[in-house]
Amino acid sequence: MKHKIKMLSFAAIIAAVAFTANTNAADLEALPLELPKPSEQGTPSDIELSEYVEKPSDKPRAPFMAPKGVKNLALEKKITTSDKSPLAGSVELVNDGFKEATDEYLELHRKPQWIQIDLEKPSTVSAILIWHSFATPQVYRDIVVLGSDDPEFKEGVTQFYNNDYDNTLGFGEGKDLEYFETHEGRLIDAKGKKVRYIRMYSNGSTFSRLNRYTEVEVWGLEE
Repeated sequence: MKHKIKMLSFAAIIAAVAFTANTNAADLEALPLELPKPSEQGTPSDIELSEYVEKPSDKPRAPFMAPKGVKNLALEKKITTSDKSPLAGSVELVNDGFKEATDEYLELHRKPQWIQIDLEKPSTVSAILIWHSFATPQVYRDIVVLGSDDPEFKEGVTQFYNNDYDNTLGFGEGKDLEYFETHEGRLIDAKGKKVRYIRMYSNGSTFSRLNRYTEVEVWGLEE
């Protein structure tokens, strides 16, 4: 009798999990992204493809499923940066909604730099998209993306992405891959983490030691 009860309980658990999965799936939809036009950048044949670099693909990225009603929470929100005197552009260009491969971008000095977005209140984040520069074939280095409710990022820090495989920035050995910039941007799964601030680091690229940001989007739900 005990054996039968256990079997029935296990079956009930499986059914409950299946029901939850189906219910959650019904509440999801493809992220409503509006991508910029591809640039005429050609084939990146002169950049070494090490084991730490994701191989380029000519296939479109698969749709990213997110809760219904998500929006770009970063749009026109306050941005700060580690660079007190950027070489080009202004921080407002990073989240103004314009992401075409033109001369409108924020460019920061050499060495590791960061930008930080204040979402104004803790929000449930589904995905983060970054467009550094896709006008020429290049791979950006030491990209680390963090989230926190602490504007100083000293407490309660979540690491969303880290391709700093040799730990140049000191956040630990990154397990994510470096990648070629394209018009699709880099989509990072934030897994529904609730944070207020997003901070992202970079350390130049295979094209330049400078740090460029064309646009950043943070998709989620306001609380």
